[in-house]
Amino acid sequence: MQKYLDCALEASEIARELIATAYDENAFKIEIKADATPVTEVDIAVEKAIYDHISQAFPDHGFYGEESGQKNMNSDFIWLIDPIDGTKAFVRRRPLFSCQIALMYKGEIVLGVSTAPCFNGGERIYALKGKGAFLEGKKISVSDIDQLSQAVFSSGNLKRLTQNPENWRNYGKLVGQMNSTRGFGDFLQYHFLATGKVDIIVESDVNILDIAALSIIVNEAGGVMTTLDGQAIDLDVTTILAATPGLHQQVLDLLQYSA
Repeated sequence: MQKYLDCALEASEIARELIATAYDENAFKIEIKADATPVTEVDIAVEKAIYDHISQAFPDHGFYGEESGQKNMNSDFIWLIDPIDGTKAFVRRRPLFSCQIALMYKGEIVLGVSTAPCFNGGERIYALKGKGAFLEGKKISVSDIDQLSQAVFSSGNLKRLTQNPENWRNYGKLVGQMNSTRGFGDFLQYHFLATGKVDIIVESDVNILDIAALSIIVNEAGGVMTTLDGQAIDLDVTTILAATPGLHQQVLDLLQYSA
């Protein structure tokens, strides 16, 4: 699998340069998609550059991109790409966006690269199944926190969760037991979890392209990442619970999430 990770890292460097240059120049076209979310010409250009690089190396692989959709999805190998996860932040000049590249083999995510070109001077975390997770080459791990009263909690999008009164009440009970609550959002909370700065993450409105790379990063850093009802991550995922191994089941038990 190392050759696939090497290719993904190369693609992430191409993406990093394109995104950082566009961000610095602050001159790009913006359109609004059918779902009312923005897309820029940078999103499209970065996804094409990633696709071109990967498909040149592995022409038989499948590809699922945020902007270009699905290609050759019957392949055992499927690349999952979100060129700019956090386009709203990119457009509004907040440096809290990232490029997400993951590879799924026979339904299992086996590598992930999460690159934040304009955060903290440029930050990249990557993971390969069975080999661990790394921040710019240095191995990382989640914290050993196993008590809710000591936990740092972060939440992302929660619209779906608020629509069920029982889910919302249980969420309130969970938050009430935290040591600290924040909403770091997007890639950042997962980077913080994988490096021991955050202990629990809850989101109810995601898709696989948002979190594919981040899921293996969290798992390889020693964390546990599932849906809010404890199911494995798959292409249809919409909710996320990510936590240290000592906290994950405790949160599941408190949330009792019902879709």
